[in-house]
Parts: sequence; structure tokens; C-alpha cells
Amino acid sequence: MSNGKGYLDWLGDIFVPIHRDGHKFLGLSLLATIVAFLIWSPLGWLLTLVTAWIAYFFRDPDRVTPLREGLVIAPADGRIIGLERVMPPTELGLEGGERNRISIYLSIFDCHVNRAPNAGRITRSVYVPGAFLSATNDKASEDNERRALVIESPTGTEIAVLQIAGLISRRIVTFAGEGDTVGVGQRFGLIRFGSRVDVYLPPGQSSLVAVGQRAIAGETVLADLKSDEQEREARRS
Repeated sequence: MSNGKGYLDWLGDIFVPIHRDGHKFLGLSLLATIVAFLIWSPLGWLLTLVTAWIAYFFRDPDRVTPLREGLVIAPADGRIIGLERVMPPTELGLEGGERNRISIYLSIFDCHVNRAPNAGRITRSVYVPGAFLSATNDKASEDNERRALVIESPTGTEIAVLQIAGLISRRIVTFAGEGDTVGVGQRFGLIRFGSRVDVYLPPGQSSLVAVGQRAIAGETVLADLKSDEQEREARRS
């Protein structure tokens, strides 16, 4: 029984659900693959690899989200590329001066489904057109196309999230709008084909992660609003 359950768990880790936003891309790719095999089999095998990558890109695995009040959870899979104290973008409408910003870079191989970093009501949702600089560029937060969200917790704490388009990404998708209530770890959007997500913590709040660390959406704790712990030191080994 335990071996059977372990085998099913193993299969579940490999064959995860595909997000509905990817169904049309997968369907078109499958159709193109079938046609290619009818025309020239080498091309069919090439498109088979493309189809497999599309299925992988739009994967939407379940996550185990910590539920304790005060935790700020990663909204995106990827590598943390920046921890900076900066003034938040004007479109967020946030007061209180500088805030710690955590920047997460999503490569084309990361899961691109975004999840809410905290529970609360979306008090602001603003789309900002812009450029398509590399998502690792320092100016991407200010110059690139983006969707800005502010989520206010029941206690009045505001956490801001920016979905930022990258060099090859051209589509930001948001499933929740202004006035909607979201739970921590709830899926709220995705960005197609490489991107970046910035999180702005409340004024004076330190992060508990380090540059270079891998974040897992819906699971990695970025900050603890109930803790006075200072920013952690870390090393790559």
C-alpha cells in the first residue's frame, strides 16, 4: 500500500496540471506537431519538443502554503536577484517613504503562476504600459510593462506586488481585480515566457531571504511581520 502510494506521489510530481491559460497554446502546438509529422517527420519531432516545453512552462503544481498571520510568502518561483530599500513606484499609491523591495527573476524554465503573498483585499490594481527590458535590469521595475497590485490585510497592512514583463514576455495575466479578496498563496495571475515579480514590504520591515536564493511561490517565507529579526546574512556554498 505504501509503495503504491509512493509511486502515485512520484507520478504526481512529474505530471502536474497545466494552467488553463496554457491550454490554447498547447492545443495549437499539438495541432502543428501532427501536421508536421504528416509533412516531414524530423520537423514533427522538433515540434514535439516545443509542445513538451509549452506543457512544462504552463505547469501549475499545488503548493503547501504557511498560514500563520504575519508571514509574507513568495508570489513567484525563481531566483531572488535584488533586496533594496527604495521608494515604491507612484502607481502603487503607497505612503510611508522607502520600503524593502524583494525582486524575483523567473526564467523560461520556472513555473509562471503567481500567488498572493498575503491574505487580504486588493485595494489597487493598475496596469502600466512600458518597455520590455531584460527582467534582470535594475530599470525594469520602473520602465517595463507591469501590473501593480496592493493587497491590504485585515489588520490594515499593505503588501505590494508588481508583475513585470521581461525581454521576451509580452503578456501579463491577472485573475483577480481591484476589490477582490484573496487568500495567502491563492493564484492571482501569471506572466508568459520569462519575467520578474517585485514585492514591497511595509515600511521598516526586513526580509528573511538572500540574493541568489531560490523562491517557491506559495511556500517560501519572504518576511515575518510579527518578528523583529534583522536581515539574515547568507553565503553561497
